[in-house]
Amino acid sequence: MWQSSPPGSIYDYIRVASFALGPDGRISQWSERAAELVGLTARQAIGRDPVEAFVPPEWRERGYRKVAEILDGREWTGLVPYRNPADDRETGLAEIYVMPSQDEEGERSALCIAVDVSALRRLETDLAASQAVFGQSPLGFFFCGTDLRMLRVNERFATVFGRPADAYRGMVPEDLLPRAEADRLSAAIRQVLATGQPVSDMPLVGDVPTNPERRRWAISLYRLHSGSGRPIGVAGLATDVTGRRRAELEAAGVRRNLALLNEAGARIGTSLDLETTARELLDVAVPQFCDLASVDLLQDLLTGDESQARVWGAHRTSPGGGCAELRRVAFASAISDGPVASFECCPPERSDRAGGTRTKPVQVGEVHRYAFDSACAGALRTAQVRLVSGGEGGELLGAVLQSTLIVPMVARDTVVGLVRFSRAKGSEPFGERDTALAVELAARAAVCIDNSRLYRREHERALILQRSLLPPGDPEAAGLDIACRYQPGHEATEVGGDWFDVIELPGHRTALVVGDVMGRGLRAAVAMGELRTAVRTLALLDLEPAEVLSALDEIARGLGTSGGAGGRGGRTVSRAQRVQRGQRAQAGAEGSADLSEVYLATCVYAVYDSVTGRCTFANAGHLPPMLVEPGKPAALMDVPPGMPLGVGGEPFEELEVELPEGALLALYTDGLVESRDHGLDEGLAAFREALSDSAPSAVSPGRPEGSLEDVCDHVLNTMDTHHGEDDIALLMARVQGLPAESVGDWWLPSEPRSVGRARELARRQLEEWGLDALVDTTELLVSELVTNALRYGEQGVPAAKRGGEIRLRLLRERTLVCEVWDGGLVQPRRRRARDTDEGGRGLQLVGLLSASWGSRRTPRGKTVWFELALPDGEASGPDSVEALLSMF
Repeated sequence: MWQSSPPGSIYDYIRVASFALGPDGRISQWSERAAELVGLTARQAIGRDPVEAFVPPEWRERGYRKVAEILDGREWTGLVPYRNPADDRETGLAEIYVMPSQDEEGERSALCIAVDVSALRRLETDLAASQAVFGQSPLGFFFCGTDLRMLRVNERFATVFGRPADAYRGMVPEDLLPRAEADRLSAAIRQVLATGQPVSDMPLVGDVPTNPERRRWAISLYRLHSGSGRPIGVAGLATDVTGRRRAELEAAGVRRNLALLNEAGARIGTSLDLETTARELLDVAVPQFCDLASVDLLQDLLTGDESQARVWGAHRTSPGGGCAELRRVAFASAISDGPVASFECCPPERSDRAGGTRTKPVQVGEVHRYAFDSACAGALRTAQVRLVSGGEGGELLGAVLQSTLIVPMVARDTVVGLVRFSRAKGSEPFGERDTALAVELAARAAVCIDNSRLYRREHERALILQRSLLPPGDPEAAGLDIACRYQPGHEATEVGGDWFDVIELPGHRTALVVGDVMGRGLRAAVAMGELRTAVRTLALLDLEPAEVLSALDEIARGLGTSGGAGGRGGRTVSRAQRVQRGQRAQAGAEGSADLSEVYLATCVYAVYDSVTGRCTFANAGHLPPMLVEPGKPAALMDVPPGMPLGVGGEPFEELEVELPEGALLALYTDGLVESRDHGLDEGLAAFREALSDSAPSAVSPGRPEGSLEDVCDHVLNTMDTHHGEDDIALLMARVQGLPAESVGDWWLPSEPRSVGRARELARRQLEEWGLDALVDTTELLVSELVTNALRYGEQGVPAAKRGGEIRLRLLRERTLVCEVWDGGLVQPRRRRARDTDEGGRGLQLVGLLSASWGSRRTPRGKTVWFELALPDGEASGPDSVEALLSMF
């Protein structure tokens, strides 16, 4: 083929020089390459004797013989050393091929072709090296021409693509690869030919005849040039990266799974709510792990019946019975907006009119069952993972889903539910690594759900315990209108230790109590119950408020030590340590094994006497009561604060005040006036303002104007009570007092005739009150108590202080109360008289005929009292005749 450009051939590399010898043996022609080889121009070389000009002296004689032989018509090939005449030194060794020829006159001449031997040796070395690299390289080499046809491939390339090496000569990319991949390779080769820019690690995918597995290759391309620099083709290196790609995918899958598990650890279990935990699981799984997912929890566990948690499937022996009831608590999908029928692996629900069947999708919150022989029920029974392919789930399921993993949720050997992960058509089916990841995700969620279930159980029990220890909704008290509110903290938080109580005391007196155990949880609720019971017990002993708190402090210290009450018989805790623990508990530092942190509490205790209208307060580290007097704004009472219960070491002080008619008294816990949003001072100011503005405003229908219930509602609606951080207890009492006409009060001399006088006074007062039905019983019991006061009233009193008066008081409110006061210090003790005894039956008689009786200490002696139900009351007193006969 004729072409104007220099040929790209072997001559570009070996640089062949030519010259001619005339009949006289001298140089007659001299090529440019000869000039390059020897270093003489044509003018310098033509006409010279080549032997004398180029051959060293020691080789000239032999050179002349060879020239003569050549001119005689003999061909010759050999190695001839030559030198550059310019510097007269040897420059190299040339291989010369001499061909005899004739000129136009028929005389003998010669045409010589000379090649530098060193260039030939370099070419041989390069060819050997190229052949070694090409043939022995572990990489697949191929050469293609400018027409994209294969010229040569090595054995490694033939092995990679699965054909003999000779079979590739003349092939084009379309003969090796699928059409799309072949087009990509052809375009890359053309680009390399056109631009000279190499291409590295271009991925290709295809099949080989000897291996059914789809293969992946990485192809690198670069342009080939001739010795003159002309592009003559493209060389390529092909590497089978199927294994490497598989390893990369495996590593990427492991990294993806680790990242998913890490995300699951951070996002699952942030709440103690069952439904929230289930949604968090699906938020992690969809769409990172699967396309659809659902969580079903056992209905028995959600409703609190845990008896079937472990063996619920054992009794299901009938195929038609189905599995236990489950509730769908969460569903997530990346391919639809809601549950689809094709996602359910349950039996058809009902037949349509055409005789076919359809499956109803299960909605979130719906209770359902799986068929007994279904994969879901089997997974629940065996606690083993089930993998269901698309075709096994029915026609609809196979049309949408690729595969489904059914994973039981097991925590602490208890099956709590079922989670299903599904991948739609077009997604990669689940493998072994996916199954392990699904089990791990379900196990983590199951532990969190089980923790939520256990917490919910403990929380409900604590609430039941806490509420059972609170007083009834409408407590009654003599001379007081009572209203109370208890608002627990947020449902997600633990129960607290706030409590309040209204305790009726003898003599139409009432004890009002509000307390707060520091800390939260079941232990705080238990501590609250123990302290409340202790308060009621101490109150019924009719002790003074300061004495009640002192005794309660001893009890709290005993509960807070590991060895018994007050630290006796066990570890002794100093007051400073108890104060520090109280500060830590108040700041929320729970979790210590030392129970003293839990049993620190604050309490305010008040006793109101409806007859005198006076109220006595004692405080153990609690917030002071709030008092609203008629016509005045609300104000904090200046009650001595005292130390919290359980700290000990300090006496409690009392404050006695007279409460006017219509005054409003409020006892409360810190949850009402303190939160993260505002400080205590701000909360107390808001509470004062709410109480001051709570006169007859916002009255509910059916309640009288100015109802105390409306005052409570107004305060809670006005204050920021929805923060949910702490429990709120509010106890409000409006002073009504006991009218003067409901009180009969007399002083009697300490002499025998006072017994008759007492009976007469009691009879007259009861007749004025219209309580004729109680006259006989009251006369009898008053006679017994006054007689005892005369006989035993001065026992234990020093002789110098004897001879004091006896006080008789009758009180009528909801019941009739009779009190007899004397100066004796010895408390009466009821005993059972023998048949032969002439006396000793007085207190026995009082106990039989009265609704209740008792005695209490006073600053100057004691008071013995009894109580009778009013005739129009719900309770009727005992029959006096039957009571008298029962004594014999």
